[in-house]
Amino acid sequence: MAVSSNPILLYDGICGLCNRLVQFTLGRDHEGVFRFASLQSSLGLGILARHGASASDLSTFYVILRHQQPDEQLLARSDAVAYVLQRLGGGWRVCGSVWGWLPRLFRDALYSLVARNRYRVFGKLDTCPMPEPRQRYKFLDL
Repeated sequence: MAVSSNPILLYDGICGLCNRLVQFTLGRDHEGVFRFASLQSSLGLGILARHGASASDLSTFYVILRHQQPDEQLLARSDAVAYVLQRLGGGWRVCGSVWGWLPRLFRDALYSLVARNRYRVFGKLDTCPMPEPRQRYKFLDL
């Protein structure tokens, strides 16, 4: 796989909330910054293994910065959410900044509450949905 300078969002491919997050990001990423891969993909599993993160923990949303570079970084949970919001720009940048200023203990507790209930509230899909043809190049695990 080629090195990607774009931030990569790793998400649970069968989670209804995660798929809505991907659609939300796609719709607001006017500069085409983000790339996507499911946690269950070989790419996702490889990245998690490199960082010692549990591949069985599908409740965590990640952003990978500087993929396959010596200084590759893995942002998890509420840090990943703050990063995505800030990179979307506009009013979302403000939301992401405010979210990032909150204490991580509080942010991660709220994140965990949502993550524990995500399947019940947002549903669980049988398979990871296919992106629209015009956006497929943004998905690295197809």
